[in-house]
Amino acid sequence: MKKHETTRRWPWRPAMLAGITLAAVTATHALGSSSATVGIKEFKFAPTPLTVRAGSTVTWVNHDEETHTITSATGSFGSGGLGNEDTFAQTFTRPGTYEYFCALHPKMKAAVIVK
Repeated sequence: MKKHETTRRWPWRPAMLAGITLAAVTATHALGSSSATVGIKEFKFAPTPLTVRAGSTVTWVNHDEETHTITSATGSFGSGGLGNEDTFAQTFTRPGTYEYFCALHPKMKAAVIVK
């Protein structure tokens, strides 16, 4: 079968292939992850609250000389002590509000909102 015969026989084929390709690219983009950074400076988390989409990875960076932790209010995630310029990353897969604090300095509180 010649190429032009295939096109004549199935004229919808190029449109269908284009649609499948577009759907795959769109699904990959929608499910793709993103990243965000929270800085720790002067005993504060910033930004707070941080809003991200599901599948995002949030990385905290401690810019203070003091050690800090990232501790989930529900115990669902947490870091050890982070020294100056240390980082901790957490991927959020489900929508919700995730409150956290520094276990060494409990007045330091913040939240990640996942949509």
